[in-house]
Amino acid sequence: MTAALAVLCALLGVPGGMFANHVIDRVPDRQSLRPVPPIATLSTGIRQRLVIVVTVLLFAGTAVRFEGGAVVPAYLVFFVCLITISVIDADRQIIPNYIVYPTIFASIPLLALAALAGGDWDRFGHALMGASLGWVTLFVIHLISPGGMGFGDVRLAFVLGLFLGWISLLHVFTGMFAGVLLICAVGIVLAVLRLRSLQQHMAFGPFLALGSTLAVFAGEAINRWWRG
Repeated sequence: MTAALAVLCALLGVPGGMFANHVIDRVPDRQSLRPVPPIATLSTGIRQRLVIVVTVLLFAGTAVRFEGGAVVPAYLVFFVCLITISVIDADRQIIPNYIVYPTIFASIPLLALAALAGGDWDRFGHALMGASLGWVTLFVIHLISPGGMGFGDVRLAFVLGLFLGWISLLHVFTGMFAGVLLICAVGIVLAVLRLRSLQQHMAFGPFLALGSTLAVFAGEAINRWWRG
């Protein structure tokens, strides 16, 4: 059953990746998503194809990670959000509200339905707690250092906390901390190679997304390692 769903999700990853490309091309400039351009334009170019490949892999991985559970649709929405935000933030250094807010409005009902289907109301409660924890944590960091982190990252933290909290509240910490470690490591490497200075701003969104993805798929192993 899980293998069949993984194949189905992988197939859904192709139109999912095309939709992500459409959002990446339109939303930063506040253009309407309608009309939808020809399908061929959504899958040409290296970036467009890479987005589709990553979406396919994440969709298939989601089905395996959650063993075909009712929460899979919610995480498919989550990963489309992460992909689009990562590309846009890396390119424009913005995290559009037009992606974050619709993701929140779609995700909470989907997670509630998953909780209803599986009787996992504790997980749903942890998801809401995780969303609050993620938002508050980055909001405090934003207040301390507003120049180092935009408020878009704070809004994104709500989404990350929501989905990581569904797994466990410890995963919220793991995902956020992994994102911080990744951006610090990359920044130091680039500085050592003299490709950029430590004072230059780097988009935080892609690293938060990568750290959260690691937490979803490998968080339990990472947490066991941290515990010794």
